[in-house]
Amino acid sequence: MTKHINHMDMFIFLCLCLWSLNGVFVADAVKSESVTEGESVSLNSSFTQIHRDEEINWKFGDILIAKVKKNKEIKFFGDNAEGRFRDRLKLDHQTGSLTIINSRTTDSGLYTVSSSERDTINTINLTVYARLPVPVISSNSSLNSSSSSSSCSLVCSAVNVSHVTLSWFKGNSVFSSIRVSDLSSRSDLLLHLECVDDSYSCVLNNPIRNQTQHLNNTQLCHTCAAEDRIHCCGFTEAVIRLALSALVGVATVAVLVYDIRSRSLQQKKSVQKYPSNSD
Repeated sequence: MTKHINHMDMFIFLCLCLWSLNGVFVADAVKSESVTEGESVSLNSSFTQIHRDEEINWKFGDILIAKVKKNKEIKFFGDNAEGRFRDRLKLDHQTGSLTIINSRTTDSGLYTVSSSERDTINTINLTVYARLPVPVISSNSSLNSSSSSSSCSLVCSAVNVSHVTLSWFKGNSVFSSIRVSDLSSRSDLLLHLECVDDSYSCVLNNPIRNQTQHLNNTQLCHTCAAEDRIHCCGFTEAVIRLALSALVGVATVAVLVYDIRSRSLQQKKSVQKYPSNSD
């Protein structure tokens, strides 16, 4: 009799445990989605088929934004949502998946979908990146008033950007870079480079897109002022040019000296061969 009671107690205990666990919602791992603003993005509900009397709720943060109930689509726009999703949401009546049309950077955040009949909650972290402009390469010459020395360099710029990296590439390798990691604010980026050869390019990128501008060094460096051209062409080339100029100068002087000496020697020989007659 005692053994029978113990077995019954154990059975009831297991049933209670299973019943209590049945009421607990289990959240899947957070999934990530990325898109460029202006594009549409579909957030998967993870359900293959909605039941007849099932209710599916979508939340953006803590705000209820849409639901499917009894195969009827209903959207909610509370005061806290500021109407940000108005006329930009679509729900699939079969699967409960949510589509955001004409996405905006302010749509970035956590989206959760839950069911009235299922235990799983699907959470999606959406990031909407701003459109990337093509970076601009320009020449930049400046004059140091204290030393009266001039310099010439290239500047790659990207205006009004967020969560991007601006880089100079030499071939396929990063030569230098600068980044702004904030997704919610816009900044202007400038990256300098001394005038070099055409193997360089400037790249603006975020995790899903990039824009590239290749360097036309011949055109840009020739826009520098004449006194800046030595700096524009680079130190090595400037040294080579100076050395060549010096060699040409030395050779010219040597030729002139040789010519003068040759003429003088010819005149002396001429005088000795044909002396002048005296009275």
